[in-house]
Amino acid sequence: MNLKGLGVALVTPFTSEGEIDFDAIPRIIKNIISGGADYLVVLGTTAEVSCLSSLEKKEVIAAVIKANNRNLPLVIGIGGNNTAAVIEEIIQTDLSPFQAILSVSPYYNKPTQEGIYQHYAHLAQVSPIPLIVYNVPSRTGAAVFSKTFLRLANDYDNIIAIKEASGDMAQAEEILKDCPSHVQVISGDDALTLPMLLSGAVGTISVLGNALPIPIKRMFYYVEQGELEKAYKMHYQLLDIIQLLFEEGNPVGVKALMKSLSLCNQSVRLPLVQASKGLSNRIESVLEATLLQHNS
Repeated sequence: MNLKGLGVALVTPFTSEGEIDFDAIPRIIKNIISGGADYLVVLGTTAEVSCLSSLEKKEVIAAVIKANNRNLPLVIGIGGNNTAAVIEEIIQTDLSPFQAILSVSPYYNKPTQEGIYQHYAHLAQVSPIPLIVYNVPSRTGAAVFSKTFLRLANDYDNIIAIKEASGDMAQAEEILKDCPSHVQVISGDDALTLPMLLSGAVGTISVLGNALPIPIKRMFYYVEQGELEKAYKMHYQLLDIIQLLFEEGNPVGVKALMKSLSLCNQSVRLPLVQASKGLSNRIESVLEATLLQHNS
């Protein structure tokens, strides 16, 4: 799968009663498609997947497939800290609609680098579609070191990419410098999309893209055209709103932003709580300024 461009880590919209809001899913996907996104990530961590039942996961998949109507390629999130359970989920899931699996590194257990290597090696041996390693140590408690990922990429041809969200540009550059030709590096942090692109990443898997895909795609265009001054201007226009998105956790912030855009309710499931009034007000204020800058 070519992961170039803008991938969007879909939220799972909920009603005020906490049920999945199936009416909102088509609105969200229409906004993403019309904004020029290149692929969708279903049931990633932004989808609050740990708070969804097995039945709800199937229902979300079906709703996304229907709303997408074959417009964009699909990536599915399947990961966890129980290797055997992740393998079983890969085996039991109908993967025919998907082009790749995005699998977050094992969290909480804090495995060694050898444990992380063995985890992904076992997934690679059973997965019928390509794998994307997701490195986000701020959430998992254990980083996938560049040497570990490069070892995996060299040993398994179906490990095709890393979603790099460590915030460590030196680590990303080590991977970019030494990775095999079949491997793609993707930014996993909206705030670092532009620096990652300029270092050689092929694209980003974005949270912000649920709400504002157009300015992100415009920034990609400026990079491709070599108009770096315009790319940096767009980057800094988006930076304030990106920082607010994660102030009270993800997807709390982006759902508050999406509510302001009438895309979905801002409800989340416990242990997350919806954005505070103060944060919601600041997001609305920054959104107005961002849209004014974007339209000027």
